[in-house]
Amino acid sequence: MAATALPPLPPQFKSIQHHLRTAQELDKREPVVAYYCRLYAMQTGMKIDSKTPECRKFLSKLMDQLEAMKKQFGDNEAITQEIVGSAHVENYALKMFLYADNEDRAGQFHKNMIKSFYTASLLIDVLTVFGELSEENAQHRKYARWKAAYIHNCLKNGETPQPGPIGMEGESFDVEREEAESSSLHSGTTQPTSSSTYEANNIPTSNYTGIHIPPGAHAPANTPAEVPHNTGVTSNTIQPAPQNIPLVDPSLYSAQSAGEVRLTPEDFARAQKYCKYAGSALQYEDVSTAVQNLQKALKLLITGRE
Repeated sequence: MAATALPPLPPQFKSIQHHLRTAQELDKREPVVAYYCRLYAMQTGMKIDSKTPECRKFLSKLMDQLEAMKKQFGDNEAITQEIVGSAHVENYALKMFLYADNEDRAGQFHKNMIKSFYTASLLIDVLTVFGELSEENAQHRKYARWKAAYIHNCLKNGETPQPGPIGMEGESFDVEREEAESSSLHSGTTQPTSSSTYEANNIPTSNYTGIHIPPGAHAPANTPAEVPHNTGVTSNTIQPAPQNIPLVDPSLYSAQSAGEVRLTPEDFARAQKYCKYAGSALQYEDVSTAVQNLQKALKLLITGRE
């Protein structure tokens, strides 16, 4: 846990306030993810304003927090190696997303699943620390952020949300309202808002029926967020969900490396990445993802092709 207290958040940094709050919430439970949330906030803040005195002061204290965490967890591969860190954050974000999606598809609408959708979108933001988002992660971020706002608004207005991917053509949200409601996902309270239309690229309004969203049935058994004992929803305890384990490609058993196959440094890096992804997936008991990535690494090492 970083001991350095941060000064008040400058207004210019409003867009990173929820990433910093998420870091605070994860300090004890997932310090690696908390570290990268702060790193994302640091990098984003530098791009927004690094010259104004109050911004420079805030960024300086935030950098102190990062340095303290790096010293504390300096022997953790997820901190020292970006490939491992990326896999760790991505798997945690996906775990949170799938938990919320599982609850959504089951028609179990409550504050914790809304918060999980929204926090998953924030953690996918954090993945940009490691490079450009994959198309799949970009879609998950849009869907999760939209779902959080949609379900929150439905419950607030006394309406029953529709589970699963649905089309919501033409629905718009307010900037202040969205900010206040996303804050309430952390605090559990709803705040009054004023009106100012949110840009379409921030809250997507397109039809999501064409986007591939992993079925919630594959959600991990344990939720990443701490579920309150009383969520206001009378439902049975979530049981471990059955996992669809992919079949191992039989050709890998008999495949032999041709003598002329020469692996490049990039090939070795990709194989290492797949192995790290598999290891991180196993931390969350996601056997399917682990098997898929191990097969990719094995095929690449044997044949030189993906």
